[in-house]
Amino acid sequence: MAGEGFTEDALPTAFQGDKITLSVLITCIVAASSGLIFGYDVGVSGGVTTMVPFLKKFFPAILRNASGAEVNMYCVYDSELLTLFTSSLYLAGLVSSLAASRVTTKFGRRNTIMLGGAIFLVGAALNGAAQNILMLILGRVLLGLGVGFTNQAAPLYLSEIAPPKWRGAFNTGFEFFLGIGVLAAGCINYATAKYTWGWRFSLGLAVVPAAVMTVGAFLITDTPSSLVELGKIDQARKALRKVRGSHVDVEPELGKLISWSRNVNSVGQEPFMTVFERQYRPHLVMAVAIPLFQQLTGIHIVAFYSPSLFQSVGLGHSAALLSSIVLGLVNLLSIIVSTFFVDQFGRRFLFITGGIVMLLCQISVSAVLAVVTGVDGTNDISKGKAMMVLVLFCIYTAGFGLSWGPLTWLIPSEIFPLKIRSTGQSIAVGVQFITLFALSQTFLTMLCHFKFGAFLFYAVWIGLMTLFIIFFLPETKGISLESMYVIWGKHWFWKSGFPNEGWANAVRILQAECKASLNRLSLYCQPY
Repeated sequence: MAGEGFTEDALPTAFQGDKITLSVLITCIVAASSGLIFGYDVGVSGGVTTMVPFLKKFFPAILRNASGAEVNMYCVYDSELLTLFTSSLYLAGLVSSLAASRVTTKFGRRNTIMLGGAIFLVGAALNGAAQNILMLILGRVLLGLGVGFTNQAAPLYLSEIAPPKWRGAFNTGFEFFLGIGVLAAGCINYATAKYTWGWRFSLGLAVVPAAVMTVGAFLITDTPSSLVELGKIDQARKALRKVRGSHVDVEPELGKLISWSRNVNSVGQEPFMTVFERQYRPHLVMAVAIPLFQQLTGIHIVAFYSPSLFQSVGLGHSAALLSSIVLGLVNLLSIIVSTFFVDQFGRRFLFITGGIVMLLCQISVSAVLAVVTGVDGTNDISKGKAMMVLVLFCIYTAGFGLSWGPLTWLIPSEIFPLKIRSTGQSIAVGVQFITLFALSQTFLTMLCHFKFGAFLFYAVWIGLMTLFIIFFLPETKGISLESMYVIWGKHWFWKSGFPNEGWANAVRILQAECKASLNRLSLYCQPY
């Protein structure tokens, strides 16, 4: 059976540079800052949809619903036009994330991040200056195109540049900056909400994180894997020395990267066809299931609609915006905790712990709303009970920030072999966007009709995804990207469909390293 009796320790290590250098730290911080633009957009969009001047200009029907004689708290924001405003970004992100597979392969990870940042910047400027709904939606489409490119390229960059021992911690940096973006957007919305021009300032200020990220990406080098893939061997060697440290012999790692790249080129098959081969079925399942499940936790719906939600359940306008800041702060703190634990306790432990916490919170929120507001949702809710809902959402958000938040970006970016890594990440991000699009199209209507049952809907999914992790996701902590195939050959379920691939890859790696060693030896012996 493939992988039985075979461990990663049987492979000669190509990674001597597990020590964190200043260069790799700065590089990863810059790349992870790509999460800022997605986080800022998620945070700011939810806030401006509660601002009266913004609603009066673009969505006056919502104001009429809110001032009705008998207001159903679940249906105030049920508007097809508002749904279009939300979901247009995700549909555009789906398109660009799939296109990003070819872009990252042909032009590199760094250049793709820069491209995404530049497109996002134009969209942010357009949103801030919007005069009509068409201009607003066009801006959202450009924002989505930019986010699609950066969400695909940045996690890949982080996984490829970071030392294997610390890959989990560095990759969570993307979600950390995403959390910073959400928190910053909440603070800005709170500060500008009382002004008639506040929504323009909030939307337009998105150009700042886009500019910071784009300029920062210009100043860093591309990943060694990407440079080797582009045939820039000398640049790849310099990049490895820079991120691994001048004292480390980078030739074994470089030789392994070159070997894998040659294997990719020798196959010559379309990556989107290769990824569907039987031997990559476990990778494909994870690339689809994990981002799908992340969205079915309901977190981005909660983040986007939290100001509207809290305003609906009894908190005032300012208090609702302040509540979203509290959620953003809780999310950020939990991501920091995840950063410290992900390479110590492993991915599975955090997934399962976070899943249990979120499951209990969603059930509790549903129960509180059912008891307090009644079956039809027309009963008034006291501020005390509204605060209880806020506390439950804070605990829920902490569970998400510990697990499904950062790990959804990490797992797809680290499990695929080089020849289909970019394609696999594109599929993962594409699934995330298409799920976001579907949920954003239906959430407000579902909330209006399901009422408190909407939260039970997400609770059921959280239960299922936690079971999925328990039974089907192997542990990936501390394993180099080039040795990742070992985990599938040893897994109780996946090894049956993984015939001899582990051994074949092991032989190729050993051959490549022997050849690299002989080449170095011949160079040393030439003077004699």
